[in-house]
Amino acid sequence: MSKSTRVTEKGQATIPKDLREKYDLEPGDEVVWMDTEDGIVVRKRTRTAGRGLLVPDDVSDVQREEVAEELSRRVRDRRDRNYEED
Repeated sequence: MSKSTRVTEKGQATIPKDLREKYDLEPGDEVVWMDTEDGIVVRKRTRTAGRGLLVPDDVSDVQREEVAEELSRRVRDRRDRNYEED
C-alpha cells in the first residue's frame, strides 16, 4: 500500500487514517523515523523494541531500533549469499 501526504512548513506530515487504524496509532504515540538505503522508514515505537539484544541498558530506543535493523539486514544478506552459493 502506498499513500502520500504533504509536509507542512513546520515539517509536519499527516499519517493517513487507514494506516493509523491498521497500525493502531493513537494521539500521543511515538513513531521512529529511520534513514535507510531505500529511503525513510517510519515505524511505531514500541517499548519492547530491541529487548533481548546484546545492547547496554543505557542505549536509547532509537539506537536499539537501529541495531535491530542492522542485525536484520546482516541476516538477510547472509541468507541471500547462501542461496546464491547453492
